[in-house]
Amino acid sequence: MSNLFDSDSPTNLAEYSVSELSGSIKRTVETAFDQVRVRGEISGYRGPHSSGHAYFALKDDRARIDAVIWKTTFSRLKFRPEEGMEVIATGKVTTFPGSSKYQIVIETLEPAGAGALMALIEERKRKLGAEGLFDAARKKRLPFMPKVIGVVTSPTGAVIRDILHRISDRFPVHVLVWPVKVQGEGSGEEVANAIRGFNGLEPGGTIARPDVLIVARGGGSLEDLWSFNDEIVVRAAAETRIPLISAVGHETDWTLIDYAADIRAPTPTGAAEMAVPVKAELEAQLAALAARLQGCMSRQMDQRRQSVRGLMRALPSLDQLLALPRRRFDEAAAGLGRGLELNTVNKRRGFERVAAHLRPDVLSNRIAERRQRLNERIVRAERMVERLIDRSASRLQRAEAVLASLPARLKTQTDRSRERLGNLSRHADTAIRHQLTRARAELSAQDRVLQSLSYKNVLKRGYAVIRDEEDRPVSQAAGLSAGAAVSIEFADGRIGAVTTEGGMPPVALKKRPAKQEAGDPPKQGSLF
Repeated sequence: MSNLFDSDSPTNLAEYSVSELSGSIKRTVETAFDQVRVRGEISGYRGPHSSGHAYFALKDDRARIDAVIWKTTFSRLKFRPEEGMEVIATGKVTTFPGSSKYQIVIETLEPAGAGALMALIEERKRKLGAEGLFDAARKKRLPFMPKVIGVVTSPTGAVIRDILHRISDRFPVHVLVWPVKVQGEGSGEEVANAIRGFNGLEPGGTIARPDVLIVARGGGSLEDLWSFNDEIVVRAAAETRIPLISAVGHETDWTLIDYAADIRAPTPTGAAEMAVPVKAELEAQLAALAARLQGCMSRQMDQRRQSVRGLMRALPSLDQLLALPRRRFDEAAAGLGRGLELNTVNKRRGFERVAAHLRPDVLSNRIAERRQRLNERIVRAERMVERLIDRSASRLQRAEAVLASLPARLKTQTDRSRERLGNLSRHADTAIRHQLTRARAELSAQDRVLQSLSYKNVLKRGYAVIRDEEDRPVSQAAGLSAGAAVSIEFADGRIGAVTTEGGMPPVALKKRPAKQEAGDPPKQGSLF
């Protein structure tokens, strides 16, 4: 600490340099908190650094403090810290002179149970897993060579640049980016809407529908990646009809979308490598296969050519092939004349044997046999005709008997029909009388209703109906003008009248009073 005073300073406060002030704060903090026990949840743990030290943070629901475990202490720990684990750390609080930060240097570490966030993730994982959202049977295979790739990520981060760069290096294809927030309030809803939005695109529409989706984000703490543990994001990833690659965080980071996705990539760059093959390798493989195919075809043609040549050498010459048939032909030609002579002799002998049986007596016997058979058939035919005639006669007799009894049957049926007709006529008369009675009763009821609703009953109570010249009822005084001819209908008949103005009767119709004498005083009229 410097005790120098500035002679020009208006106050007597001591002046410190930044290093002196930082060192003083460091000593004060280390003196006041040289041995403390802190309970909290491990956050941002990525394993030991290449130097052997471990850097992470301890947090609860309201605060967070950086922590460090030096290499020598880390090797003596009985267990290794894990992300989300709730622990009790013992150590001292110190500051880092290079910046205005403080941290706890952990000397011993004891497990205190799983942290609240990890417990929530495990509970949500069990719930969604029980619904079958993580089943392997739901996983879809990635297309080998997609034409369009949809990427759901932040448009300003390094992740999208890494993905685009990697895809352009391996196999340039069309990439659609759906910009979303990947951290903070509302980011989970944006990611879910982006996944559903890509699935909502129609194939062959104005905007091409992706063949594969990549949901990507860079590394971060458990809190930074919390949006990808939202239930809405997991359900959207499980419902997608487009194959989905999850590339959230680094290789050691796991979120619930990784379980629902069709495949998980350790990094966003790895997702790009999974999405497309290497074009150069495919071209090289295709060239190699083409060369192998050409070589195989050449070797096969050579082998076939050699095989044909070997077969040609094994075949006999044309003279050898025709020698035996030619010999058989010569032998057959030499014996043809003798064969014809023998065939003629054999045919003649056969003809003579057949001619020997063709004598007149044999023909007479055959004619007699055929005539006898014909006579027998004629006799059988006559017998069959007689039997048919007898059957027809018996049927005719039965028919005559039926016809003889037919008038009696017809009379009986006629009597029955007349009796039934009489019964039906009586029933019909009764039904008609009942129907007429009901109709008269209904007609009387309707007439009573009509009489009760008729306006003539109203006229009987002292009212009248006024009609104009066209015999139409007049319901308002405004519909008539002065001097119009009207008819007034009373209950007992009609009379004619002429309308006047003011509602007063014509002067001519008023009764004039009797003339008073000159000296008579005027008389007072009666009030009654």
